[in-house]
Amino acid sequence: MSNLSEVEKKYNKWIVVLSIVIPLAVALLFGVNLRKLGFDVQPLTFLPPIYASINGVTAIILLAALWAVKNKKIVLHERLMKIAIMCSVLFLLMYIGYHMTSDSTKFGGEGLIRYVYYFILITHIVLSVIVIPFVLITYVKALAKNFDKHKKIARITFPIWLYVAITGVIVYLMISPYYV
Repeated sequence: MSNLSEVEKKYNKWIVVLSIVIPLAVALLFGVNLRKLGFDVQPLTFLPPIYASINGVTAIILLAALWAVKNKKIVLHERLMKIAIMCSVLFLLMYIGYHMTSDSTKFGGEGLIRYVYYFILITHIVLSVIVIPFVLITYVKALAKNFDKHKKIARITFPIWLYVAITGVIVYLMISPYYV
């Protein structure tokens, strides 16, 4: 058992670092527009539908992974969760790439839909930051074969991650008419 706690201790340092560095890097890079800094780069305006689709795929993968674990298909569950993590990383890289090369799009809806949009957007952003350590902790608990704790934390991680993935698609669909 001491080996398991050593494994978790080793990764816990990375969890803390990544849980701080990723949101900070995204926040910093979000405000950097390479074109406005004089770099000759093409705006990556084709990326939003791609990374929104990746969010949708992530949601489907998460649901499939839940089905797999409930049906005792543990190897499939493990593979699907690794793919979901890779999809989230890919989304993040594309999201940063888009915002570093393109102007932000303003939501043009009015009235009640504007409040709905901003509610979904704000909860999506806040939970996308909160879910990072949850995903990492959940993954490390499985890696350390601490399945009782993995299962407990996964019950919290799963709905947050699923919400972030689904609302990522919704935010895109709501703002897509306003892309230039």
